This record gives sequence, C-alpha cells and structure tokens, in this order.
Amino acid sequence: MRPIGLGESTLETNVNPPERDLLTRRPADASRKMRRPKGRFRFDPKTLCGIAGYSLGPDSSVERTVAARALLAGIAERGADAAGFAYRTEAGRVAVYKQQSGATALLERTRVPEAASQLLVHVRDHTKGHPSLVANNHPIRHGAVVGVHNGVIENDDELFAAHEIDRAEPGMSVDSEIIFALAELSRGRTASALEQLYGTMATAWLDEGRPELILARGLGRPLWLGKGKHEIVFASTRLALELVERYAGIKLRKSEVPEGTLFAVDEGKLVTKHSFRVDRSFQDEPLPAVRAPDEARSCRERLARLHVAVA
Repeated sequence: MRPIGLGESTLETNVNPPERDLLTRRPADASRKMRRPKGRFRFDPKTLCGIAGYSLGPDSSVERTVAARALLAGIAERGADAAGFAYRTEAGRVAVYKQQSGATALLERTRVPEAASQLLVHVRDHTKGHPSLVANNHPIRHGAVVGVHNGVIENDDELFAAHEIDRAEPGMSVDSEIIFALAELSRGRTASALEQLYGTMATAWLDEGRPELILARGLGRPLWLGKGKHEIVFASTRLALELVERYAGIKLRKSEVPEGTLFAVDEGKLVTKHSFRVDRSFQDEPLPAVRAPDEARSCRERLARLHVAVA
C-alpha cells in the first residue's frame, strides 16, 4: 500500500473533523454489570504494540520533531504493521498522520510544529482490525477523541452495542476504538468508564473538547513515565525515554506507571491522578520483549544519521 502523506487524506478530516452524530445521548453507566464474553480472546500470543508521546510546558526547550523521532525509534521494536503520530494544533484540533509500514519508513516523515506541545506516537502489531484499512491503525479517531492503545480489548463489540455507539467509519473493527468512544461519552467519569473494559491496556488520548492529554495503564501492558523540568514524556519502553534524553538534551525522572492508574497531564505537568479497578480475571499470553528487532535496529540507525545531518 502506498503510504499516506501529510497532504493527503490521513492528515484526515482530523484537522477539521466532520460534524459528529456518532453517539447516542444515553449516559454511560459504569456500575452496570457487563456480561464477560465467553471463552478466550484469540490473538497471536507474540503480538505487541507500542505507544509514546509527550506534554511540554511553555518553557520547554525540547525540539518537538527531535523528541517525536526519538520516541518512535524507542518503540519501533514493538510492531511493524503500521505506524503513526498525532499532535494538537494551535487551533486545538488534532492532526493525525499514519501509514501501513514500520517505524523506519515513517521516521524522516515525522515532523511536529514547534508550536505543538502534545504528541501521541504508535507502532502497531495488529490483532483485530486489518491494517489495510487506514481507520484501523493508530492514532485512532472517534469523534473528538484521538488515541493510541497497546493491548487487546475483548468486549469491545459488546460495549459498542450496550451503549448504542456507532463505529467512527464503515468497516472499522479495531478493538481499541471502544476506549476512545467511551472516553468521549464519559467525560468526567473516565476512570469508571475504563473499568468496563475487559482485556489489557496501556493507552493515551487527546480530546478536542478538553485541554489535557490523558494517560492510563490497565492490565498487563507496560507504561513508563518520564518527568522533566517542563516535560512529561511517556512510552511503552524505558529505552524510548532514554533516547529522548540523549537526543533532546533533557534529564527525566523515570518510573513505571502502576496498573489501574489514570493521569491527566497539561503543559508538562501532572494535573490529576485517579485509580480504577483492573479486572484480573483476564489471562494474557506471555509476550516477547521484542517483536520487530530488525525494525528497531534500522530505525535507531536512521535516527542517528538524521541527528548528525542536522547537527
């Protein structure tokens, strides 16, 4: 498939999204007992994805594109089916770029305006929702919410039906979309909404109706947080944070986010922190530490060459 460029359709109508009539006004009820699906979710036990991003304060000196490329290289090993990034524009809209390729092919095309202070990055090793349909790849838009996810959600179809939510685009089947559909439906009750999800999760999203970047870690997927003087950086791997330190010239205090934790971050600071219940009855399969070693190596080599070229 030919990659989709910034001037083409997958910068999407996301900068100017169409009028939305995607959700009913039926309120979310996180206290309602959802019937858990029978059996086990069928997915490749070696499947991984990677997420990353940042929130930068107005006094941060971090070069936006340099940090974005470092994060992409730092999670490149976690999937090569598709890759993408998104950032909030000065107008408050979220611009999205994604293509069906590994991270190396996207690296040089990754460019973030210096005015942007919020970023999402993703590499995909797909489970549900074939990457040949662009809408299935991350970052995923559902209404005003654009997000990235690492993990599997087993009860997505059940939740779409229970809340009478339509898919954002015809033919979409990616399970991750339900996270961002619930995020839009349940503003102000996000932690409770996440408790309806059955599966594994590390996720982040931007909502055009709110200024913050939201981060959450559920069951069984890693999420690392790096705190700088004017920066919050997150990623599926500690290595990604270390690459940002090396290439962007900042120091981060690094820690792994506990399961069942939800953060709102804005202008490089933690704004709120909440806990939510994680359903540990879901049994995940053992996962490899690295899914795409060749992609990781080539992406980091390309990153080093790009950095030398602009130095």
